[in-house]
Amino acid sequence: MVKPLIEKQNEHKWVRLASILSVSVALLLIILKTAAWFMTGSVSLLASLIDSTMDSLVSIINLLAIRYSLQPADEEHRFGHGKAEALAGLAQAAFIAGSAAFLFLHAAERLYEPHEITHSDIGVAVMIVSIVMTLGLVVFQKIVVQRTGSTAIAADSLHYVGDLLVNASIIVALLLGNFLWSGFDAVLGILISCYILYNAWEIGERSTQLLLDRELGPDVWTFVEELIAQHPEVKGHHELRTRESGFIQFFQLHLELDKDMQLEKAHAITEDIELKIKERYPNADVLIHTDPV
Repeated sequence: MVKPLIEKQNEHKWVRLASILSVSVALLLIILKTAAWFMTGSVSLLASLIDSTMDSLVSIINLLAIRYSLQPADEEHRFGHGKAEALAGLAQAAFIAGSAAFLFLHAAERLYEPHEITHSDIGVAVMIVSIVMTLGLVVFQKIVVQRTGSTAIAADSLHYVGDLLVNASIIVALLLGNFLWSGFDAVLGILISCYILYNAWEIGERSTQLLLDRELGPDVWTFVEELIAQHPEVKGHHELRTRESGFIQFFQLHLELDKDMQLEKAHAITEDIELKIKERYPNADVLIHTDPV
């Protein structure tokens, strides 16, 4: 069955809630990490602070983009506003790449001019709090992505998953830098900057492909072809095309039917295929053209 309108509206509420929660968590972590960085002087903590600052900017961009993308289609945007999410993803990639470059330069400078880490216990405590808060956010984001398929939330979640590993490694760096060699802190800062840059590349590549209308993939084609095969009256098909824009998956194809088939029968076949596609992809927009053979 196709999802009713009220259920789709509930999905939109989940996405908005996830965006607001992401902004709130990022802002709170900025406050905690800023205080910890001033007290410790740790480069790895600065790295985490920059990362959280980028998270907040990215999350705000997500929130604005999602609000716009959820607007219904209008006369000027007949296919909806879903690509606003992909544009937000490109903005994320730009912000994240810039923060990675800044962090790399600062960490490299600190590697050549070591700085003693103080109050490392405070830094460790802040990182533990960050891990707990980030883990809760990631779990909630994963639930929202499973329910809605939101590209923006998926990109946001990918970055926060990386934050979990980063925060755990910062705890190790603070301890090693305090008791063994202070250079561990700067080395970790460089590694984190490279990891952040990799995340920026992934987000940018995915967003670019969405803007370029990349096909949904062979699994989707196989599914549609299996649906068509369930109707022996269909002589063949061609020009199967798919793409995605925000929450909507677009399907277009031509069905080859007997030229003497009654219009009512041809309509019933195309409608059955369309409904079954929408059962699998509730937000699908399906356009089927029939060709007489």
